[in-house]
Amino acid sequence: LFAEGGGGRPGDVDMPIVAGLHVGTFASLARLNGQVPLVGIAAGRCFAGNAALLGCCDVVIATRDSNIGMGGPAMVEGGGLGVFKPEAIGPSGVQHANGVIDILVDDEAQAVAAARHYLSFFQSPAAEFTAPPAHALREVVPENRLRVYDTRMAMQGIADVGSLLILRAGFGLGIHTALVRIGGRPVGLLANNPAHLGGAIDADAADKAARFMQLCNAHGMPLISLVDTPGFMVGPDTEATAQVRHVSRMFIAAAHLRVPFLSVVLRKGYGLGAMAMTAGGFHAPLSTVAWPTGEFGAMGLEGAVRLGFKKELEAVAEGPARQALFDQLLAQQYDNGSAVQMATTLEIDAVIDPADTRQWLLQGLAAGRVMPPSGMLAVDTW
Repeated sequence: LFAEGGGGRPGDVDMPIVAGLHVGTFASLARLNGQVPLVGIAAGRCFAGNAALLGCCDVVIATRDSNIGMGGPAMVEGGGLGVFKPEAIGPSGVQHANGVIDILVDDEAQAVAAARHYLSFFQSPAAEFTAPPAHALREVVPENRLRVYDTRMAMQGIADVGSLLILRAGFGLGIHTALVRIGGRPVGLLANNPAHLGGAIDADAADKAARFMQLCNAHGMPLISLVDTPGFMVGPDTEATAQVRHVSRMFIAAAHLRVPFLSVVLRKGYGLGAMAMTAGGFHAPLSTVAWPTGEFGAMGLEGAVRLGFKKELEAVAEGPARQALFDQLLAQQYDNGSAVQMATTLEIDAVIDPADTRQWLLQGLAAGRVMPPSGMLAVDTW
């Protein structure tokens, strides 16, 4: 759908009608949701009815000079809401950051290329592909467990070369979502982002992940999750965003999946957030494995020590001695929650060499089965 336009024209005399509210275009397009891929392109001004049609699409691709809004300047002024230039209403910078735009490009030619790339994932497995260098994955996670790193490097290290298509990069920064091919097969890929809130999952990230699971589920694409999270974001400011409802969407979306789900814990696997990233729990996916850098617990290790050993710490005078005790207790918690220990207690399936990740995923995808749909499969617009 090339959605540029200003919507309907009030007072149009081409048709003998009063309001035109009986038009079936919007409902007809909406009924295609979850049945076929819907791609919308905005390469200019897209207002009113045109914007509503665009919003019904699975993916929205827009140019940097685009403007998208439910009402253009005339409608805004007519409603007594002020006088604005078209460029002030829904510019791409706003709509990319708030999640309306999935893919932001420079011009219409790039938009068409992005649409082609997106639609290529809804075809048969590719017969020819190039695998990335496997050993590069060993360098993704830093030795220092407190250092930030870019999980997109792990995504690139798993995907067929040139296949990675990141969606909604400007929104829900705590989780990356992308379509990729692995061994020629289209799959959906999620990954926590330690560079945002330390990888904690906030409301926007949860909404983004839940909708992405719906998208892949509707179109029969297996899902792979790369986990590195201290859990759901908490605190008074977070709760003001309706965090409880938003993050719970991930559990609901995962509970209705009909596609194989595979999980790889790269580093932190803590609390409810890690469970949400693994389809509801570590035993819910077809398989859950960890890299040797994996660390696990009901909550972050530092917080667990401060809460669980509060009396012991307070019994020691504040200063170097207390810090030494804290470090000792932290080291014990780290050893107890190591990836090897988790595999020993059968809470995860295995600890693997990062260089073997792609081969393990290929074996998992070959073993998995996409179940036939039961009823209508809808993809939320949000």
